[in-house]
Amino acid sequence: MLLSSLGTSIANVGLPTFAQAFNASFQEVQWIVLAYLLAITTLIVSVGRLGDITGRRRLLLAGILLFTVASVLCGVAPTLWLLIAARALQGLGAAIMMALTMAFVGETVPKERTGSAMGLLGTMSAIGTALGPSLGGVLIAGLGWPALFLINVPLGLLTFLLAFRFLPLDRRDSQADRAGFDHVGTLLLALTLAAYALAMTIGRGSFGRFNMALLFAAVSGMGLFVLAETRAVSPLIRLAMFRNPVLSAGFAMSTLVTTVVMATLVVGPFYLSGALALDAARIGLVMSSGPIVAALTGVPAGRIVDRFGAHRMSIAGLVGMAVGASTLPMLPTRFGVPGYIAPLVVITAGYALFQAANNTAVMTNIRPDQRGVISGMLNLSRNLGLITGASAMGAVFALASATTDIATARPEAVATGMRITFAVAAGLIVVALAIAAGTYRRSLRNG
Repeated sequence: MLLSSLGTSIANVGLPTFAQAFNASFQEVQWIVLAYLLAITTLIVSVGRLGDITGRRRLLLAGILLFTVASVLCGVAPTLWLLIAARALQGLGAAIMMALTMAFVGETVPKERTGSAMGLLGTMSAIGTALGPSLGGVLIAGLGWPALFLINVPLGLLTFLLAFRFLPLDRRDSQADRAGFDHVGTLLLALTLAAYALAMTIGRGSFGRFNMALLFAAVSGMGLFVLAETRAVSPLIRLAMFRNPVLSAGFAMSTLVTTVVMATLVVGPFYLSGALALDAARIGLVMSSGPIVAALTGVPAGRIVDRFGAHRMSIAGLVGMAVGASTLPMLPTRFGVPGYIAPLVVITAGYALFQAANNTAVMTNIRPDQRGVISGMLNLSRNLGLITGASAMGAVFALASATTDIATARPEAVATGMRITFAVAAGLIVVALAIAAGTYRRSLRNG
């Protein structure tokens, strides 16, 4: 979990260096980040299902090796497009690690300690995300851009040895062994998710005809995927699982909540520079408070979930996020930078508690042969939220600021954009809260 999160964040800091090294435009080098995220988003459900069928330990070890080898290929890539191809391969390895790490929790951890394990995974993910920019900056300054990827080689080999030594052997489940792999469903889902992800990320913030065509392709692809799954002998995703209110609510809430979290990362820097007049170094310090809080609160949040129950703690985490999102645009006008950091800390702590609780609720009491695909679905819902947050919430901010160039917008316009964006964000959290409350009431009725 740490490695795959580090892989997401460490390359961002190198984008200006890549543009210089390969004599490429900023839009071209962005594909170094995009290829990795696209590979994870399009393949994470499929690799989860493949782990259910072929054996999770075997596939996880293969994923760690693939990630490590792809990191070497990234480090020695002579051209930009070979680097992007190697990053896509690295993303496939990361997808396997993300999906199957969470699936292994259900297999190796007692039910009463699932929350603590999920909290620990959240902490590792936050540490990887927080470590990326600072570690990346040191590596580029001292050793050059290849070090951003080659650092993964010793870490990957160590992870492989630990997984080989400590993870339990795959159990032979005759039902899972007989099950076929849904090739048609896998291809349709991958193409649908790729079309959606590209529709949300291509075009430098503008949403043109090509984006609309991709979005239409994604909607059509989803329809074809649902049709294929109803006819498949061994479907990639059993549509009946969405009749389980805990699973369907968990996936929906995860998407809504990560959309809001991404808004703080995308909109925050513009607000801090445009409205609060901070320089780049101070913006970095303020923005790092979020991942640091996530890293510190992950494990305690997991223990709280084990003690007080997943459903109640999901609601508590969402209430915290709603309070933080509602006050984030207002407090800085009176208290300056501390008035920005305080709500950000509340949002992040609420998210850590929600994530530990939601992951615990979804991953508890599911069939062993479905752990991989459901873990993949959880990770997918999170990724879709991140992609949607980056594009849709960024568009809301630009629209609300009523300016074509955010970088040169007046402080009042930026403050207005921030207020409207986080009014929308608070609305999304309220929707998630309504879903959580409905699921909690249903669970009380069912005993």
